[in-house]
Amino acid sequence: MSEDVDWTEVALHLDDLYTASDALERLFPRRKFTLDGHLVGSIGEVAAAYIFGLDLNPASTMGHDAKAPDGRNVEIKLTQGRSVAIRHEPDHLIVLHRPMGGPIRVVFNGPGTIAWEAAGKMQKNGQRPISLPRLTALSNGVAEGDRLPALREAPV
Repeated sequence: MSEDVDWTEVALHLDDLYTASDALERLFPRRKFTLDGHLVGSIGEVAAAYIFGLDLNPASTMGHDAKAPDGRNVEIKLTQGRSVAIRHEPDHLIVLHRPMGGPIRVVFNGPGTIAWEAAGKMQKNGQRPISLPRLTALSNGVAEGDRLPALREAPV
């Protein structure tokens, strides 16, 4: 992860994306223009890599998004909404939330099995949803030694 990224510029571009999404929803009131998929996933991955010093896997790697300095495989989720969905039981899970205007906050940082066991039933798309309030409650029970240490504050 490059240390010389101008995160202020990144925040401005993110805010531009949110502004564009809102404008499109006003123009087409019966359509949603949510920021999701690869775009939000990639934002979450680079932010988590910065915060926790992770080594990102190549884009679209099956299984996990990154490797922690201690060797743990890490799945990363970012949402602007109220929940995330997971496809498999990750070794370690980091869930981030960023509302319009930021900042990113860490919702969950712990063993993936905790979130996997608490997630909802498998949906037709192969994903199991779990709400941010549920993840927050679960996170409160994660032992400090089971968390990845944050090396930096959230950049955006």
